Amino acid sequence: MFIYNVTVHVEPIVEDKWLEWMREEHIPAVLSTGKFTQAKLFKVITDQDQGGVSYATQYHCATSKEYELYLNENAEGLRKEAQDRFGSSILAFRTQLEEILSL
Repeated sequence: MFIYNVTVHVEPIVEDKWLEWMREEHIPAVLSTGKFTQAKLFKVITDQDQGGVSYATQYHCATSKEYELYLNENAEGLRKEAQDRFGSSILAFRTQLEEILSL
């Protein structure tokens, strides 16, 4: 399994609107690309006071090929939409994870 992980630091002033947008629009839009089989949204609970809260969204796919297709065909537009809507009130950090062991 391959996981595309997007961790986003969200300023408190937009947190509720961002969460609603993620649940109702963004995550469904990413899944509708057909590149990912599921998505999970997590709140980061590490005790760090950075003037906001962080969330991690994990998008699952069978192989890195689907992820590469997503990057080439869909990612730019979806990222732009987030920046246009929330601007500097959010800051995203993206990582790719490959499952090595599942017990």
